[in-house]
Amino acid sequence: MSVRTFTLNGQLVTAAPQQTILEAAREQGVEIPVLCQLDGLSPVGACRLCLVEVVPTGRLVPACTTLPQEGMEVLTHTERLQRYRRTILELLFAERNHVCAVCVSNGHCELQTQAHAQGMTHVRFEYRCPSLPLDATHERFVHDPNRCILCTRCVRVCDEVEGAHTWDIAGRGALARVITDLAEPWGESTSCTSCGKCVQVCPTGALFDKHATAGGMIKRPEFLRILQHARGRRHEH
Repeated sequence: MSVRTFTLNGQLVTAAPQQTILEAAREQGVEIPVLCQLDGLSPVGACRLCLVEVVPTGRLVPACTTLPQEGMEVLTHTERLQRYRRTILELLFAERNHVCAVCVSNGHCELQTQAHAQGMTHVRFEYRCPSLPLDATHERFVHDPNRCILCTRCVRVCDEVEGAHTWDIAGRGALARVITDLAEPWGESTSCTSCGKCVQVCPTGALFDKHATAGGMIKRPEFLRILQHARGRRHEH
């Protein structure tokens, strides 16, 4: 596939073969909000926070999984998109029990950061308040499903990078949950290598170190970019 030229917020830009709208926008210095997307992992378009608007149809498409077409016109920060993004964030907060003040990731949470960035000041929806027990059976880490946003980063990094495929999604819709192996306690998993990659890529306080205190869990997902760079250099040789 050849290079494609399209319009991004009124400016003509080019996209390399297999380059998504999100990647092309970043090259132009245009930041589109994301939660499920993370460089180094395959895109899935799960959170829908990166929706952009295609003119003139008004169609909304996920920037992280959509390849721009020749002549396409894309808008990234319209008032309509801002409303949609705030709504998505409000729904994520209402779905589980995100109490930031007592969370280990308070101040270092991507969900919290995006809520501030998108101007979310309150939640208009009724909180579901599910009763989801913590899994602290692992010797080093804790899984708190009350703070999970089902971004599947843990599933993808465990499968695509570590190669263990310990994590997966069980159930559908509002009953969907992240599980280890066949819904076994994390500490009893026979596939987990205790590498901690899932903890580092989790954007919220759903996965954290046992010794972390409120606001003390700082995650470093940038290790994926370092791995990508190292692999690229090996392929060159």
